[in-house]
Amino acid sequence: MVHQTRMISRSPLLNVMSNTAFKAARGLIRDFGEVEHLQVSRKGPGDFVSIADKKAEEIIYKELKKARPSYGFLMEESGEIGGDGEHTWIVDPLDGTTNFLHAIPHFAISIGLQKGDELIAGVIYDPIKDELFYAEKGGGAFLNERRLRVSARSTLQDSLLATGIPWARHTSAERQTFLKTLDTITPLVSGIRRFGSAALDLAYVAAGRYEGYWESTLFPWDMAAGIVLVREAGGYVCDLQGKETMLEMGSVLATNQALHQPLTELFVSN
Repeated sequence: MVHQTRMISRSPLLNVMSNTAFKAARGLIRDFGEVEHLQVSRKGPGDFVSIADKKAEEIIYKELKKARPSYGFLMEESGEIGGDGEHTWIVDPLDGTTNFLHAIPHFAISIGLQKGDELIAGVIYDPIKDELFYAEKGGGAFLNERRLRVSARSTLQDSLLATGIPWARHTSAERQTFLKTLDTITPLVSGIRRFGSAALDLAYVAAGRYEGYWESTLFPWDMAAGIVLVREAGGYVCDLQGKETMLEMGSVLATNQALHQPLTELFVSN
């Protein structure tokens, strides 16, 4: 069930972003039900999912354009659409497409807003679990009506991390780098998860469900909203070289306060 309204008071900007996500989610939920049936067909659900993705993006574009006509866009399906040169919506209408394709109920809509070079707001909505994660610079991070804080766990041995595993489109070198990193980290932590949605992985760090998350070869729309969430929940975000060029480099490391330094050092030296 997609919520039309929420009890908590949000800024006009976050209301626009949240309501846009709710509207796009209605179609995704409907289409997800169809994908489950398409699993048994010979043709398979690939083309159908692509259409679902594009329909959701069209709704998001229409709603955000109506609310903020001068803002530009960077979207997974449609690419870059120019605007006022200062504000850019960074949109992934369906993060976790492979999960969606296989009827796995773990995917999200991700909408971030960049002003100049700074990410200032983010909304990530998981329509199956009806979890709305949202944050605005200086205003804190929230899940539905609850304020979020990153985990307080302070040792690697007690920590649960998330990551993304390279797949067919990645090079052999990228796969080898990942395996080397995994071999280094696995003995140090209590567990590593791979759920297949970068946006939700970042949201889960903000919610304290994971102590950290890392991944490379990402796109800006995979992580823009999540970066705002983690920071506003008291966490730290950098790229895998310890710098703040995540969108440019396509890599991200998000952690709580205590584990930022040891994990950053581990990645930089690996």
